[in-house]
Amino acid sequence: MRPEEFAEAAAAAVGDVLGRGVRDTAKVLAAAGLFGVCAPESRGGLGLDLAFGVPVCEAAGSLQLHFPLVEQMVLAKAFADSDIAQALVDGEKIATIAWQGSLADKTASHAGYADTCDWILVADEEGASLLEAGSLLLQANGTMDPEYPQFDVDLANAVVKAHLSAAAFATLVDDALVLSAGFINGLSAEALTRTAQYTSTRVQFGRPLSAKQVVRHTLAHMKLLHESSTAALRRALLTNEFGMSRDVAPAFSGALGNAVFIIEKAIHLHGGMGFTWELPLHYSLREVRKIEAAFNNGRRLEGLGAQFIATV
Repeated sequence: MRPEEFAEAAAAAVGDVLGRGVRDTAKVLAAAGLFGVCAPESRGGLGLDLAFGVPVCEAAGSLQLHFPLVEQMVLAKAFADSDIAQALVDGEKIATIAWQGSLADKTASHAGYADTCDWILVADEEGASLLEAGSLLLQANGTMDPEYPQFDVDLANAVVKAHLSAAAFATLVDDALVLSAGFINGLSAEALTRTAQYTSTRVQFGRPLSAKQVVRHTLAHMKLLHESSTAALRRALLTNEFGMSRDVAPAFSGALGNAVFIIEKAIHLHGGMGFTWELPLHYSLREVRKIEAAFNNGRRLEGLGAQFIATV
């Protein structure tokens, strides 16, 4: 069995749920086994490693799935020792993560699709707590995306469902970086495909746009960046020469930066059409920017830079 074999099945399932409600989406994706790819077999999952989850998230990104798929998958894996994993794998419950804030602060933010979820994971002083969404006050923050906003969460009356240790929460964050990078690469891949198709069929002054050298150079640069993001993520999933796991943060941050360039250039190469509401490229750009903000990528890049300088 190879990870690539999951992409086609995942794309079929994701394509089937586009336009459906959140609960129907959860049922279909659960029936296809997507939530449990990395969850243990004892909880109804497949017990596979993250390399098999990446193509699932790439397919979801390519088709612009609006559902907390990454969060559902990593939480099902993280709570492997409890019935919570079973409920998530089966799609009976939907969960998301508030990536910033903490239980101690009584507030959290950047929780995608929180208004449709049963549980929300929030950091605490000892790791993270899974909270009952019904006990929380939610405020939609549509600054970056008015259609699919992130949510600010008031934790004053939070009811704790379960707890993750600091080590387990750190592992969950790393897993989320891996799968989010896959989702981001899927978004940029679709933008690149759309642009290549458009520039090869849009004729101006008697020849297609792709016949112009500057357009070809831009497309080649976009393709190079996408392939480098894909290769970096695949490499991050392999152990190094000492048999130790690699840090996924550089691959994640690289995927973000490359995706922004690719999608913005895709909008640019579509000309005036690129700035219309009907062309779905703006959805992809907003998704990338939301992920960038949720994981505070600016601070992450500062840390990576300081780490690199210290090793020179």
